[in-house]
Amino acid sequence: MRIYAANVEFGARALRDVLELGRRGPLGMASKAKRNVEKSVAAKTQTLVDAPTLPMTEAAYLPGVAYDEMFTPEGEVRSHYDPLHARMSTLGAEELAGRQRTLERSFLLQGITFTVYGAENTTERIIPTDLFPRIIPADEWKRIEAGLTQRLQALNLFLADIYGDQQILMDGVVPRELVLGAPSYRREMQHIYVPHKAYANVCGSDLIRCQDGQFAVLEDNLRVPSGVSYMLANRDAAKRTFPGTYRAAGVRPVERYPDLLLATLKSMAADWRGDPQVVVLTPGVYNSAYYEHAYLARLMGVPLVEGRDLVVHENMVYMRTTTGIRRVDVIYRRVDDDFIDPLTFRRDSSLGAAGLFNAYRAGNVVICNAPGTGVADDKAVYAYVPDIIRYYLGEDAILPNIETFLCRESRQLGHVLDNLDKFVVKAVGASGGYGMLVGPHASQKERDDFAEAIKADPDNYIAQPTIQLSTAPCLVDGRIEPRHVDLRPFILSGEKTIVTPGALTRVALKRGSLVVNSSQGGGSKDTWVLAEENGHSNGHSNGNGSVRP
Repeated sequence: MRIYAANVEFGARALRDVLELGRRGPLGMASKAKRNVEKSVAAKTQTLVDAPTLPMTEAAYLPGVAYDEMFTPEGEVRSHYDPLHARMSTLGAEELAGRQRTLERSFLLQGITFTVYGAENTTERIIPTDLFPRIIPADEWKRIEAGLTQRLQALNLFLADIYGDQQILMDGVVPRELVLGAPSYRREMQHIYVPHKAYANVCGSDLIRCQDGQFAVLEDNLRVPSGVSYMLANRDAAKRTFPGTYRAAGVRPVERYPDLLLATLKSMAADWRGDPQVVVLTPGVYNSAYYEHAYLARLMGVPLVEGRDLVVHENMVYMRTTTGIRRVDVIYRRVDDDFIDPLTFRRDSSLGAAGLFNAYRAGNVVICNAPGTGVADDKAVYAYVPDIIRYYLGEDAILPNIETFLCRESRQLGHVLDNLDKFVVKAVGASGGYGMLVGPHASQKERDDFAEAIKADPDNYIAQPTIQLSTAPCLVDGRIEPRHVDLRPFILSGEKTIVTPGALTRVALKRGSLVVNSSQGGGSKDTWVLAEENGHSNGHSNGNGSVRP
C-alpha cells in the first residue's frame, strides 16, 4: 500500500477536518488574560467546526526519510498504533473540537506554562500540546529502561570517582583537563560524602530514534532537569481525550512519579533521620519552570521554599514557618549550582541561602541533585560515556551515543569547519536549544559567524551529524502532518534506580525543524508505554506490518 492510500483511510472521518487551535497564545496570570485566551480558543474552535472539510491527500501526511512512529515505509499502520488509529477515525470534528477546547482550558486553569526569556510581547505561555499520543511497545521500552539504568549508574560512579580518588583520570580513560577544566566541575565537592553515591537523583536523558528504528542517547541532563510536570499533565489530557482507547491499550501508569520522587529524596537521608523533612527549593515565580516546582511540591505534599525562607544556624538548615523554624533534611533544589550559596559560589546570589553548602559539607542536610553533577552531562564528556560505562561496569553501552566531534581537538576541528553545512554544532555548557547551529538549516552568513565563534573558543563546542529525528502525527494547520520528535524519560536514583514507565515526547512543531525545545517553538505530547501481556510485548511492529511476538 502506498503512503497516500494509508492516509486517505487515516483521515476517513474526523481527520479530514481536524482542528488547529491556538496552543501558543500568551498566558497572563490575571483573570482578564485568562478570559482572552478562552475567547481565542473558542473562536478558533468555532471557525474550524464551520470550515469545509479538508481532504486527506498525499500532501497531508507524507513522511520523509526519517523513521515514522505510526506508519511503516510501505504505508501500513504499525500494529501497536492500530487501536488509536481506529478510534481516531470514528471521531467527528465537533467532538474533537470540544475535547481540544477542554484540554486548552484545563491547561489554562491549572497554569501549565513555560517562560520564554526575551520574548517581545509576553514571556509566559501555555504549553503547546498535541492530542495524539506517541506509543512505545513493551519490548522497546524494556531495552530503553535497561540502557538508562546502566547509564545513570555509570555516571554516578563517575561523579563519585572524579570528586574522590580520580582513578578514571589517572588511567587516562577521560582526559583530566577536560573534566577538571569544565565550568561545571566543582572543586568544593571533593571528598564530600554522598549517600548511596547517588549524585544525580533525578535525570532526564534525551533519546532519539534513528532512521534504522533504534534509539540512541542525544544528551544527558543531570543538573536540574525539567519537564516531568508536563509529562504528567499530558497524560491527564490524553486520558480525557481518548479514555476508552487508553483503558483498553494497557498503558503503564506514570501517576506514581511524585510518590517515587519523594521516596527517592527521603532515602537520601534515611540513614540518620527517621522521617526526613523534604522541601523543594525554587528560584521564585519568575523562573521559567516555576509551575513545575509548585506542581511537584503540591503532589509530594512538601513545602515549596525560596532561599529567603531558609536559615542556617550551626550548620543546620531550617525553614521559616508561621509557627516558627523547622529543620530541613533534604532539599530538592531547582536552583543552579552558582546560586545555591552566596558564601561558596556566586556572592551576588539572592536565590540560595548563606551557609547552605557548609551544612551540606557537614552532612546535616542533603542537596538533590548534588552540586557539581553538571560535569557528567557536559556535551564534551558525553563523547566518553560509552568508555565510562565500560570502565565502571565492564559492559558495552546498551543505548549508543550519537557520533560526536570534539572541536577542542585540532584534527576534528578542521573536519567540523569544513563541513558546517552537515553538522549540528552545540556549545558544551548550553541548554534549551540555545547556543547551537543546525548547519543544513542555517544561512551561509550564520555558518560563517558560527565558524568564527568556534575558532575563537574551540574547547566550548562539539559537533554531531544532522540526525533525522523520527516523526509522529500531529495536528498542524488543520491537517495531520509528520513532525520530528524526541523522547525524555525520567530516571530516579537514590537507594535504588527507577525508570518512570513513561516520558515527555517533545515535538518540533515548525515544519522541517529539528529543534524540539519549548523555548524554540516546540511542543509536547503524551507517551504511552505499553505493558506486557502474558510475558509478551503487545504489538510491536518490526517495520513491515507484522507483529513481533
